Amino acid sequence: MSVTKEPNIQNDPALAVTMALDSGSFFQVQQMMRSLSTAGIAHLLESSPPKTRSVLWELIEKDTEGEVLQYLNEDIQNEFLKELNAKQVAEMTEGLATDDLVDILQQLPQKITSQVLSAMDEQDRSRVETVLSYDEDTAGGLMNTDTITVRPAHTVELILRYLRRHDTLPEMTDSLYVVNRKDEYMGAIPLRTLLVSDPNTLASELMLNGVKGVDVDMNSEQVAQLFERYDWVSAPVISGDNKLLGRITIDDIVDVIRDSTEHSLMSMAGLDEEDDTFAPVIKTARRRASWLGVNLTTAVFASAVIYLFQDTLDSAVALAVLMPIVANMGGVAGSQTLTLMIRSLALGHLTLRNQRWLMIRELGAASVNGSIWATVIGGITYFWYRDADLSMIIACALAVNIISAALAGAYLPLALDKLKIDPALAGSVVLTTVTDSVGFFTFLGLANLFYL
Repeated sequence: MSVTKEPNIQNDPALAVTMALDSGSFFQVQQMMRSLSTAGIAHLLESSPPKTRSVLWELIEKDTEGEVLQYLNEDIQNEFLKELNAKQVAEMTEGLATDDLVDILQQLPQKITSQVLSAMDEQDRSRVETVLSYDEDTAGGLMNTDTITVRPAHTVELILRYLRRHDTLPEMTDSLYVVNRKDEYMGAIPLRTLLVSDPNTLASELMLNGVKGVDVDMNSEQVAQLFERYDWVSAPVISGDNKLLGRITIDDIVDVIRDSTEHSLMSMAGLDEEDDTFAPVIKTARRRASWLGVNLTTAVFASAVIYLFQDTLDSAVALAVLMPIVANMGGVAGSQTLTLMIRSLALGHLTLRNQRWLMIRELGAASVNGSIWATVIGGITYFWYRDADLSMIIACALAVNIISAALAGAYLPLALDKLKIDPALAGSVVLTTVTDSVGFFTFLGLANLFYL
């Protein structure tokens, strides 16, 4: 006898809220949401269909709306922001960190953004405009201008006295930055070092010169690589003339890494990493239609190759049975190499110095695998059809397609990257076209020589 396991409501806030909504107990829902963190509420909104999401948004306390908004993906942010005027946006986002506020403002029309900026005090507006002036995918677009700086001649006692005057320190503060009178970055002092040092020690004696600043125009993915390599919690951002502009913190880098991962995954299917899981039918269909059109075009091209050998197929029905094997094996071999190359590009492992070695390695691996599996499929084909010519044809075609697929998978990301085309987005479609076309042409071309 089977027993149906009841869902654990305590471990599933989304289910508990949904059940409370279904029962019409809005007060209970509001109480549940108060027990969740702002990130938890954002996750709940992203996990809910549109109608439920709208109800939940109305039940969020007004003073936490801005904090919840910063955790939502861009699609859902836009859904709520388009219903607000500039004054409401300014009130909602008051108190947010500069970098979080900029992320939200970048989703708004220019007119609304200007009105929100006008509603701020001069100091806050200046900070936000500084970050907005940089591309969102650079260190400047990621940075927060809220930093604590000290002079090299300041003593530990003076610095600690200065820190105690603050009600709170900026989030993720693990170091203080040492600057000269021209605001040029000199080094960093870890808080853990500051707290255990002699009160009379100078900042210049404690600062670490090895903590280099991140250039304000550096690509966000390169910044993420530096954080990973050096285990940073925060890093100073500097201008071309070494002026300290702000800092980047690990929470922003986690977002960069997550977005990069989602982008690579979703791009392979022609989707956007910010796509709303519960977007309406028409919106979802419209976004997917263009990519399906691209795939149809490539499929027609592959079919045209088959059409060239229609007479050959008519004379040997077995070719139609075996043909998908060649294309499929080439596709898998190419995808393995393509995925490795895209990952290597993303991590910054590929350079002009090591590209040649990697290409030779991929060619060697493909040759070994092509020989092994060509022999296997040749043996299987002979067992099925007792036709030595057919076995030789499919074996040769499979070996050629696996090798050509590996080469295509290796070279395509490099070529697309040079053309400023995202390899994760276009690589899989181009690779499929190459493997199908080469596989069909080789297989049917050899068959044409043997049978006609």
